[in-house]
Amino acid sequence: MFGTIRRHQKWLWGVIITLTVTSFVIYFSPYSKMNMERRGPVDLGTMNGQRISEETFWNTEREIELRYFIATGGRQPDQEAKQSFERETLQWLFLIDKENQYGTYIAPAMVAEVARNMIFSALQRAGAGNVSPESAARLLEASGFRSLDLERYVRHYLALQELIAAFGVSGQLATPQEIRDLYAREHQALATEALFFNASNYLAKVTVTPEALSQFYSNQMAEYRVPERVQVNYVKFPLTNYWAKAEQFWSKTNLDEIVEANYQRLGTNYYKDAKTPAQARATMRDDIIRQRALMDARRQANDFARPLFDLPEPRAEDLRLFAKTNGLKVEVSEPFDQEHTPKGLEVEEDFTSAAFRLSADQPLAGPLAGADGVYVIALDKRLPEEQPSLDRIRDRVTADFKTEQARTLARQAGIAVHGTLTNRLAQGVSFPAFCAEAKLKPVALPPLSLGSRELPGLDQVVSLNLLKQVAFSMPVGKVSNVQWTADGGFILFVKSRLPLDENKMQADLPAFAQSLRQQWQMEAFNEWFGQQFAKSVRSRLLDRKEAPSQGGSARKVRKS
Repeated sequence: MFGTIRRHQKWLWGVIITLTVTSFVIYFSPYSKMNMERRGPVDLGTMNGQRISEETFWNTEREIELRYFIATGGRQPDQEAKQSFERETLQWLFLIDKENQYGTYIAPAMVAEVARNMIFSALQRAGAGNVSPESAARLLEASGFRSLDLERYVRHYLALQELIAAFGVSGQLATPQEIRDLYAREHQALATEALFFNASNYLAKVTVTPEALSQFYSNQMAEYRVPERVQVNYVKFPLTNYWAKAEQFWSKTNLDEIVEANYQRLGTNYYKDAKTPAQARATMRDDIIRQRALMDARRQANDFARPLFDLPEPRAEDLRLFAKTNGLKVEVSEPFDQEHTPKGLEVEEDFTSAAFRLSADQPLAGPLAGADGVYVIALDKRLPEEQPSLDRIRDRVTADFKTEQARTLARQAGIAVHGTLTNRLAQGVSFPAFCAEAKLKPVALPPLSLGSRELPGLDQVVSLNLLKQVAFSMPVGKVSNVQWTADGGFILFVKSRLPLDENKMQADLPAFAQSLRQQWQMEAFNEWFGQQFAKSVRSRLLDRKEAPSQGGSARKVRKS
């Protein structure tokens, strides 16, 4: 089985991800921070009726941390990932117990090979370059891991593939006819036309009176309330300052080979916006250089911030003093609330969270990595929430009022047309003839199948999923009721069922069959896993978490 592991490496990573949320690294459970001598045993629950020991739990926790290090290239955890951490540790511990129970054996040579591939990929994502085994060990150690942690994790990871093969075997039992039928079901396309009733077409018909506008504002005051905001001073270490150095670093390696290896490993769809393989490779190249530049920017930001944060009683104004001493520029952000990042800064949610934690006692935060650089921030001011008057935001309220009124007119028009349309269809008039006599112009939509992933030119007008739901719930030759959208509504006409492209189907079937069997195998394994986990593990750490996966939609499609 392991002879194919390199070929299916991307899919095998997906196996791990289906069991957990991959998004953090080096997160320690609050239990591990407690003084062992000043507390009693921690009740972590039971597995198969036996108490889960702290040592076993913490060792397993290390593997979870390492898995995130590998999967994210050292990216810091978000809050959602941290909240799922304890469940993930219990899940991994359960899988290890099953691996031991069934006596899975992994050859040391295979463990070593896969470990090298994993750590190479992780370090590439982190921008560490093409490192030797010795330097990789040092980098792992610097991140809080040991080579033993990596060896143990990889051995359990590979043993998991044995469990998937054993308990997901029923998912491989798909007949050729069953695969053809499912392919046809997913790719059978419909020719459809739609009458759209968009608010933008009715804006000119809206009349705005002072009374109506005032009433609208009174009814919507909560929508215009400005929440508490914060404004920060910041020193930015922009990636552009480190880009040339990063390019120089990579010029000493065979970057083209690294890009090609990543491209082959991640596949053509990793970068959704890339229209050609060449564009995907160029984006990968930039990402590798960006990670190296980010590493250098973070290092310099750390050097700047360390003495600042080491002050006995740091103050917000100390940021300006230290910046001036170091010849750096201090800038001021625009005010921003807890739901948004500051305008003009390419930062993540952790920037906003850190800013709102600032106070007079803790006025500094950082370094914080963004897409365009690394930031060290200080509190400038807090702005309390407020309710702006109508006069202050009259233009905005007027635009919202006109949009709402235009949407109402559009929907009323849709209802009126649908009523007339159904009457004329009952009289034997065809949909095209009705549109001609009513002087309506239906929009011919691209061929629509259950497998359609995009709707060129109409993505901002109507939901693709809604179109699928409506189209495939109607017989050919029928029209739908008025379907509401954010901009108004539409009426859909199913014109015909398009024939399958037999040549394309024959070309696609091998890959489709492989993907389908892998998906069913994972569903079968997840179903077994969910049932066994629920029977075996009892822990208060699970009380606030969701239950493990119990299978997926493709299996339901198969049964239907």
